[in-house]
Amino acid sequence: MENVIRKPLSVTVGHYVSLTKPGIILGNLIAVVGGYCAGVESVFNGLLFLKVILGVSFVIASACVFNNYIDRFLDAKMRRTQNRVLVRKLISAKHALIFGSVLLLCGLYTLLSSTNLFATIFSLVGFVVYVLFYSFLKHHQSFATLIGSVAGAMPPIIGYTAATNRCDLGCFLLFAFFATWQMPHFYAIALYRLSDYKAAKIPVLPAKKGILATKYQMFVFILAFIISGISLTLAHVTGTFFLAMVSILGLVWLNLSIRGFRSENDQVWARQMFIFSLVVITTLSATMCLHIF
Repeated sequence: MENVIRKPLSVTVGHYVSLTKPGIILGNLIAVVGGYCAGVESVFNGLLFLKVILGVSFVIASACVFNNYIDRFLDAKMRRTQNRVLVRKLISAKHALIFGSVLLLCGLYTLLSSTNLFATIFSLVGFVVYVLFYSFLKHHQSFATLIGSVAGAMPPIIGYTAATNRCDLGCFLLFAFFATWQMPHFYAIALYRLSDYKAAKIPVLPAKKGILATKYQMFVFILAFIISGISLTLAHVTGTFFLAMVSILGLVWLNLSIRGFRSENDQVWARQMFIFSLVVITTLSATMCLHIF
């Protein structure tokens, strides 16, 4: 009987790239662009913009690598994550930590050397909140989603402070705008992937407090999102076209959330809410950039 020689699985660049969750990086960069453009007052500095994008990309990629490391045992319990590279041990945990650390240092150096202290500090705050607080707390507490929204609202503030070199009312309003968007967005994910979260015993709000309570919170946060968006124009951070768009899209999103109270299929409705939340934030982030053209 012949011996079968098995070749070890080779580690590729693609495996390391998957650790950084490129989709999450792209989604956050949309917010960075919106925040940066909102902060541009006269001349658009293309070189500074590219350096901000590069620096933030490194920091977010690092946060995702560390999150993958922290979640590797839980990921093995969920169908959608059980093929991630750390679960399959295609990359060692030690190498993942080294990779994540290098990415973080590259990101912080890029931002500190190219932008200002505000942008660098906010990027570090976002990293710390996401990795050291959200990534651990979500295993035990349903309010971890609220903490995650803090980290999720940092990218537009990084862009804004990089462009303005100041932390002012516009900075805080942008934070409120993106943080209140994060909550119904996260809850929509939790609802349509509820079976996965239950399998991993992650206490997301619909698993802990019920689907109806989650729907009420989504409604309230969308209301807060609309109010914070209107406040951006009242504070002269954004223009009248943005005001019109946030009012229209916000009300459509609010109406969709109301329809959820009489939905016959919560999973389908939650996925609609998730997809529309992406349309909302992408469109409004783009609208923030119109004044520079």
